[in-house]
Amino acid sequence: MTIDLSDYGADEKLLADSDELGRIIRVDRGECDVISEKGIVRAASDSTRSQKEVAPVTGDWVKLVSNPEVGTVIDEVLPRKNKLSRRDPSDERVEQVLVSNLDLVVIVHGIDRPLPPGRIERLLTLAWESQSEVVVVLTKVKEKDELLEETTRTIQAIAPEIAIIAVDSANKTDSGLTKIREMVKQGCTAALIGESGAGKSSLVNALLGGEIFETGEVRTGDRRGRHTTVTREMILCPDGGLLVDTPGLRSIGIWDAKKSLEKVFADLEKRSDDCRFSDCIHESEPDCAVNEDVSLGVLDERRLIRYRALLKELSEQQEKTAKRKNR
Repeated sequence: MTIDLSDYGADEKLLADSDELGRIIRVDRGECDVISEKGIVRAASDSTRSQKEVAPVTGDWVKLVSNPEVGTVIDEVLPRKNKLSRRDPSDERVEQVLVSNLDLVVIVHGIDRPLPPGRIERLLTLAWESQSEVVVVLTKVKEKDELLEETTRTIQAIAPEIAIIAVDSANKTDSGLTKIREMVKQGCTAALIGESGAGKSSLVNALLGGEIFETGEVRTGDRRGRHTTVTREMILCPDGGLLVDTPGLRSIGIWDAKKSLEKVFADLEKRSDDCRFSDCIHESEPDCAVNEDVSLGVLDERRLIRYRALLKELSEQQEKTAKRKNR
């Protein structure tokens, strides 16, 4: 059976050269599962190429070649239209690309636990930097309770324009699931991000209509979950669309995300126009409009502190990356 790669997001330009074309649907150490016209192919990653900035990730379109000694090999990673990245938790000087060639990022949060403003600010910064559409999905919702309303208010205070969908993954006829299915249309690639135990795998299973991904228990003490998803894997939905479940994000180090950070803190950026100095960093400068709002109680000082911290984090990351490149 020949696979129609347009179901996996291929446009006319890609399909014009489809003989050696494939899209990575799963990455393991040194090998990838690639969907091609012939079906799923197990392909080796070229070791030299994997050490470069274009190391293959889930979502990449690639060119495949046959090697008599090792079999099918990824010969080339094609240019990405976008990517979802964070700072590598093991090396803060390095970018870690999570998924590429996205249309939608779904931030998943279970309302059985608090949502600190700082966490949603980081997730939104990471998601918007991918240049994809972004939606927040609140899971484990049984009814309109106070915790759901509180969580919704927290998100809306930071990003008033963001779409928020409440979901009960156990209810097959849930209206929230219907809304998500309508967003993940044929050819659309959607990546789910959030911490362990947020309900990502349960949400994917509900959208796919079966137990595709393993789900885990959540500890009652702190509502934390274990990593039931250990790799980023792309699955084709029955009605079209592609879902990528990702391992829980404990670390959300932002990477080269100045514009997205400005979007998350748009209220502070706008008020900054009234500061005396154009390069005001809102600390001890005279006639700082942002600090004036804090003193008047218009702006929560904790939000300003988080903004300063993220700006500092970005600046330090850029300095370390520059030093690494100059070695």
